[in-house]
Amino acid sequence: MGTRKKVHAFVRVKPTDDFAHEMIRYGGDNRTIDIHLRKDTRRGVVNNQQTDWSFKLDGVLHDASQEVVYETVAKDVVAQALDGYNGTIMCYGQTGAGKTYTMTGATENYKHRGILPRALQQVFRMVEERPTHAVTVRVSYLEIYNESLFDLLSTLPYVGPSATPMTIVENPQGVFIKGLSVHLTSQEEDAFSLLFEGETNRIIASHTMNKNSSRSHSIFTIYVEAHSRTLSEEKYITSKINLVDLAGSERLGKSGSEGRVLKEATYINKSLSFLEQAIIALGDQKRDHIPFRQCKLTHALKDSLGGNCNMVLVTNIYGEAAQLEETLSSLRFASRMKLVTTEPAVNEKYDAERMVKNLEKELALLKQELAIHDSLANRTLVNYDPLDEIQIAEINSQVRRYLEGTLDEIDIINLRQIQEVFNQFRVVLSQQEQEVESTLRRKYTFIDKNDFATISAVQKAGLVDVDGHLVGETDGQGFGLGVSAFSTKPGKKSKSKKMLKEVSSLAKKEGASSPVSGKDFEISTSKTQLTQSSKDGDVKDMLLRDRETSNIETLPSDSPKEELRPPRPGTPPAKPAAFEDFKNERGSEINRIFKENKSILNERRKRASETTQRINDIKREIDVTKEALNFQKSLREKQGEYENKGLMIIDEEEFLLILKLKDLKKQYRTEYQDLRDLRAEIQYCQNLVDQCRNRLLTEFDIWYNESFFIPEDMQMALKPGSSIRPGLLPISRIVSLHSYLKTMMGLQQAHKK
Repeated sequence: MGTRKKVHAFVRVKPTDDFAHEMIRYGGDNRTIDIHLRKDTRRGVVNNQQTDWSFKLDGVLHDASQEVVYETVAKDVVAQALDGYNGTIMCYGQTGAGKTYTMTGATENYKHRGILPRALQQVFRMVEERPTHAVTVRVSYLEIYNESLFDLLSTLPYVGPSATPMTIVENPQGVFIKGLSVHLTSQEEDAFSLLFEGETNRIIASHTMNKNSSRSHSIFTIYVEAHSRTLSEEKYITSKINLVDLAGSERLGKSGSEGRVLKEATYINKSLSFLEQAIIALGDQKRDHIPFRQCKLTHALKDSLGGNCNMVLVTNIYGEAAQLEETLSSLRFASRMKLVTTEPAVNEKYDAERMVKNLEKELALLKQELAIHDSLANRTLVNYDPLDEIQIAEINSQVRRYLEGTLDEIDIINLRQIQEVFNQFRVVLSQQEQEVESTLRRKYTFIDKNDFATISAVQKAGLVDVDGHLVGETDGQGFGLGVSAFSTKPGKKSKSKKMLKEVSSLAKKEGASSPVSGKDFEISTSKTQLTQSSKDGDVKDMLLRDRETSNIETLPSDSPKEELRPPRPGTPPAKPAAFEDFKNERGSEINRIFKENKSILNERRKRASETTQRINDIKREIDVTKEALNFQKSLREKQGEYENKGLMIIDEEEFLLILKLKDLKKQYRTEYQDLRDLRAEIQYCQNLVDQCRNRLLTEFDIWYNESFFIPEDMQMALKPGSSIRPGLLPISRIVSLHSYLKTMMGLQQAHKK
């Protein structure tokens, strides 16, 4: 966005033969106007009535021609519009003070034309001076009459009246009038024709103070859109100039309005009052809400009042003593307007069609650059097009050889190849999981979890408890713990044998031994796991098998590559205790680095907290100083500003406040920079702590699973050279498969016997 700037406010005095020289005086700088009122003697001896006011504006236009007014007020605003800056010029004042004359001028004399026709002339002349740009000019003419919106150009033959009433709509781009016709003008004459058409349709009336009084607010908008004629420029600029002619405020006692004119005056005064309320709110920096929606005028001018535009106000006043109270009110409005700040910025947009062409051109150039770079680097011809099936198959082969250990590394060619390598890693992982599952299916018989007849028979046999949990099923926290079946109690051998026969017969009847699809099968310790019978012969066989396996594993190995591992405990220790052991032994180095980084992080956070507290204290002191300084400024403006040789004179208290505010801002910037540096350090330290924590937890999980969870008879498949590489198959899947297989082996032996 652009820099903030204040609204420019000018005052134009209507020429008169009865000018009040004793009450209205101009400053030597042509920017100050002083108002003096005589005290009302009817109030008595003690009279505290204020009699003197001094208003400092951007310029006082007294006995100025239309050309001088335009050069002073509007020329710069119109010139910047062709560079992409929005602009608004508004005429405000008492009825009959010369607002419409200032804005549109008089048609009898060419020299008396106002700001609006001169702005149109300047726009088209600047368009002719810019042959490198294709500039499009459009215009619209809006009237706000009795809080209703009207299109002053709807009487044209090709427009016609709108079926739906016009409304004010807001979007991220700004405020626009829905239903307002916008007309393309290719030359100056077309724009003037539209201006004269709209002026003809404006509503005017006559009263004692003005024979041709405007009874409505009008907004003439010039839309400018400039495209570069060169193809390389895909962005273009847009802007709009709002030329606002407000209806004049009037006192009903002086104007003598009646009937329809009285109703119109009520609406005019009401909308101008809401406009002044919005200006007061904009000038108050503590206000969060600005009442733009109170009336159609302020809502339509939301972009112009304190928005993204160059704003200029021309206040028209009388120079006669009889209208001095209304003149004073208009000057107060101008002073409040000067407190409003705007933030003009260039309105840039992008042409989608040109952008696509430029991107295609840039893509072709980048491909040529890559080809030249590859040739200079003595690289073979690299193809940057999407990969075909043959190339994908070759990458898959490289990934498999890399996992088997026959390929040391995969050469990086381009980004597409890197993405496809990771994709093939995922494919190989999925295929290996499917191979493991298919191998287990060929060796063992699975039971369908949806085969309710078999499950019911198993429950009757006492292999599943009443709640549906499997006997010997792990509870998720313990290890190998479960509820023993009622049928496995001592002295129940014959009953157990009978139950197993029933299970076998029921399974054969229901077709439980038929193949099961992958969708209906789930390898899980809680859904499909069945426990073996507690027959003495089965238990004896299982104990002998486990003892033989244990003896084989504990024999000393003659190979120097294998390490002697301590005997595994019968029940794995709790994770908190195992984690403490891991931090003291295998993970001691990572734990030490983690603690050091965490202590550094806590120290940086403490310093940042202290710095933040100091910044908040300085900010509160700045706010208090600003409030005191603003109070001094407002007091000085009310009492009148004094100058000496062009320099503003301020008292000692205000000067000390300015120095204090300057020092506080310097301290604030220094502390804030320190805080930014500390935040960067905190973020860096936090990343280090997170990395250490994740590394510590990951290493612990691997160590814990390898030490206690992976069954010893399944570890042979995870050794180097096997079909399954460590890390490719989740530990939960291995444990679940092993537990399930042990159960199925016991069940099969029960069936055989």
